[in-house]
Amino acid sequence: MSSVLNNDDLIAKDINNEKLDNSVQRSNLYKLLKEREQSWWQARQQLIERQEKKMFWYGENSLIMWLLWQLVGYVVVAMALMLLNNIFGISLPLWQYISLFVIQTLFFVSALAAKGQLENKLQRKIDNDELMREEALNEMIILAEDSLYPDIHAKSPISLEALDDYLDGQFHLASLQCLLQKEVDAGRLIMEQQPLEVGVLPPDLADDELNEHASEITYRSTL
Repeated sequence: MSSVLNNDDLIAKDINNEKLDNSVQRSNLYKLLKEREQSWWQARQQLIERQEKKMFWYGENSLIMWLLWQLVGYVVVAMALMLLNNIFGISLPLWQYISLFVIQTLFFVSALAAKGQLENKLQRKIDNDELMREEALNEMIILAEDSLYPDIHAKSPISLEALDDYLDGQFHLASLQCLLQKEVDAGRLIMEQQPLEVGVLPPDLADDELNEHASEITYRSTL
């Protein structure tokens, strides 16, 4: 009888150790998931900023913007020279004024001539940001398969707000929504609220938009 009890104690101890190991492993997976989420968030934010920069400087009406900024540059230089003259009494000969504006114009023409190269350089950075974002997202999905997704299915149905509370607000809502959308697309989750168009919004705005509707967005497991 004693041997049976001892054997049961050993089995119980093994089970407890296994649960402890699983708990530690789950905690480590969530830690790694948080790290990759931060990388994905930064890459996504940087990508949006560079796309906006490309649209501003190299879009359809970019030539007008370049000319306007050049005019602004002329005005700023002229005002600076006037202030130097009025405050410090520094007055330049006419040929130096002309030379200054000629140099400024040459710099603008050079930049305009290199516009295509500058645009290509920016596009390469955008492509790299997209690659980094996709890599980080794929790594997040792999980690979520052994951490976040099992918890979601176990606690189904669960709202985005409740999930955020469960995770102690450690993840951005836009990141969670993106990860859960993968499960929705795979048919393993059903979203009981139509998804918001947050994919094209800047990360901070997407988070604010989701925060307003987090309690209404509910996920139900189909497993």
